[in-house]
Amino acid sequence: MPTVHRKPFGHAPGQGETDLWTLESGTGVRAEILTYGGVLHSLTVPDTAGTPGPVVRSLPALDDYTDKNPYFGAIVGRYANRIAHGRFTLDGTTHHIPANDRGHALHGGPDGFHTRVWEAAADRTGTEAVLRLTLHSPDGDMGFPGALDITATYTLDTTGTLALEYTAVTDRPTVVNLTNHAYLNLGADDILGHTLQVDADHYLPVDATSIPEGPPAPVTGTPFDLTTPQPIRSALSRPHPQLALAGGFDHCWVLRDPAPGALRRAARLTAPGDRRTLELWTTEPGVQVYTANQLDGAFTDGTGRRHERHGSLCLETQHLPDSPNRPTHPSTVLRPGETLRSRTEWRFPHLSAQENRLRPSTAPDLLPASHQDDPGVFDYAPSFRVPPDRN
Repeated sequence: MPTVHRKPFGHAPGQGETDLWTLESGTGVRAEILTYGGVLHSLTVPDTAGTPGPVVRSLPALDDYTDKNPYFGAIVGRYANRIAHGRFTLDGTTHHIPANDRGHALHGGPDGFHTRVWEAAADRTGTEAVLRLTLHSPDGDMGFPGALDITATYTLDTTGTLALEYTAVTDRPTVVNLTNHAYLNLGADDILGHTLQVDADHYLPVDATSIPEGPPAPVTGTPFDLTTPQPIRSALSRPHPQLALAGGFDHCWVLRDPAPGALRRAARLTAPGDRRTLELWTTEPGVQVYTANQLDGAFTDGTGRRHERHGSLCLETQHLPDSPNRPTHPSTVLRPGETLRSRTEWRFPHLSAQENRLRPSTAPDLLPASHQDDPGVFDYAPSFRVPPDRN
């Protein structure tokens, strides 16, 4: 039977008390979530032998999260990834976002949603443990237009699947792009021995400041071809100017089109020895793959383990970077009367090999029926047609 528990986690300066919420699947999977930043603080998943272990990297205490850090486990927004030069024009008005990454706005600016204390409410049923986080972002917050009300719902079910669903409404036209910035490691010293598959035929090459330098490029013949499972060590060891620029992967893959109203698989990550497997499913059009290129051991977890370069991997489901300035990208504009809705699931198919308890679903990859034909729900991930290659 799923359960939900809460305990204090400390005082966030200038904001008040924070809590740590624990969701238990009742079948061996446990998620710990902070009201500070909506952080996925811990995710524990059994391996194929039934031995539980952590699959996300975290920081020890609240002070470590409130100090500047590379977004460990946080919900980032109002705009995840980068907006070039910290500015965009919407309906004829130019808006300026504080630059916090080499002259560009990254993850909503220096005081984005990862720095806020969210309100929380929990629930549970016979099959799910649920935590709903809500946040009000006022008009002009970090330079973004419009007051935005966001709900981020973590749901852990008895199959061991953890879902994160976002909804948002606004009172003025604005741009929104939300993601979770968990650092993944399925049970090894680093992620170089993991294998990764990304269900995408194109990716976005970037310039020296991580802004897309042009249209999506084919992955064929490059280290970015992860259409079949590839050892991460092998992919990163191949010579390529894009890998040299970023020190590894820090790029957005453009996912293949889904069926209408459906989740699509974005990526599959497998630990050495196939001990654990993670499948990432999403309604988003892209996934940013980041191989922790900038981590240098300055941060530790609660056991004293240092977070080193290539020690973990981020798979950030999202819209494409700099979309407010790129009319050919899927739109991130949200207008009054529309409801943004986005869903990502972390699935662990290896659990069915450990014990045949994954219950069937009549529509495993569809959005809930209550949303599919609702005209007030904003289609946040329309199909993206990659332009023809230019010779």
